[in-house]
Amino acid sequence: MIVYEAADLIWATRIKGTADGLGIPCRPVRSRDMLQARLQDSDVRALIVDLDLPEVAIDLIRAVREYEQTTSGTRIRVLAFGPHVAKDLFQQSRDAGADDVLPRGAFDRSLPEILLNLSAGAPG
Repeated sequence: MIVYEAADLIWATRIKGTADGLGIPCRPVRSRDMLQARLQDSDVRALIVDLDLPEVAIDLIRAVREYEQTTSGTRIRVLAFGPHVAKDLFQQSRDAGADDVLPRGAFDRSLPEILLNLSAGAPG
């Protein structure tokens, strides 16, 4: 399963709709508590976060990395996306543990491929 946090309903709909079309389980998370619940009850392979809500996005990235430290062998890919001008947020995401950080345009153009790769456990 892929979990995602999207600040904008348009992005949330695009992510969910594309995943559904590909047959990939994909569910939203809006907080650390929601993420923790998904991690406990599902086989989460990846987290996608929207940097439009940077505090939430960074917190979710950190929560995934903390969860990995408490479970043996668990590796969850993390992809962050945001405005191409948000260089500081891109770096904060990497520092928090994001595997990949993409500008929105690249994320949008490659969304089906990204979802397929994330669901398979491959690099995003």
